[in-house]
Amino acid sequence: MRAGIQEEALRAMLEGGAVREVLVSRHGEKWGLAIRLGGAGSRWLPLRSRREALRTWSSLTAVGRFADAQGIKGFAVEL
Repeated sequence: MRAGIQEEALRAMLEGGAVREVLVSRHGEKWGLAIRLGGAGSRWLPLRSRREALRTWSSLTAVGRFADAQGIKGFAVEL
């Protein structure tokens, strides 16, 4: 996953209804979030932080709080 999306762009895409799927997965001891904009053949875009290539959270609960604050109604979890 080389390309990524910034948080501001994620908000705009969520408001516009462009996000089709949301996936939360483990990255070592942390959790990351990725979105898919198109159908099954499209690629996943990870959420990036301003300083890192991947925004991570220390717990699944923290990702859930972030998703709720962004208006994400549900997501798949990959262990």
